[in-house]
Amino acid sequence: MKLKINTWTGILDIVNCVLFAVSWFVIFGTAFSDTMNHGNATTPTAVFFYAMAWAGVALNIVALVRSKKVGISITGPVLGIIGSALFGVTALLAFPALVVLIIAAVFTMMQRPAKKNNNPTQEN
Repeated sequence: MKLKINTWTGILDIVNCVLFAVSWFVIFGTAFSDTMNHGNATTPTAVFFYAMAWAGVALNIVALVRSKKVGISITGPVLGIIGSALFGVTALLAFPALVVLIIAAVFTMMQRPAKKNNNPTQEN
């Protein structure tokens, strides 16, 4: 069974990868522009990137819950939560967030069935 929420979550993870990759350039460019023009556009710019990161966390949580219910592997959504939260905590972690989100997007899009525990010595 394939879930549309996982497809959309994988797409958002890829979009966030691109956004997080350009975030430093955009934020520093805006900060430089603010200094030259005596404005304050840096805060709304940074808020946009952080909002996208936390939207990624929220969507990955929904994907995690839905995947768990139908027996799809939760590796992708878990990595998506971690990757989005890394950037959501601080933009300094943009590079590790990129790496984790790329892996998360791959696992989320694959939508493989979760492995069952077939250990005969363990009782249910």
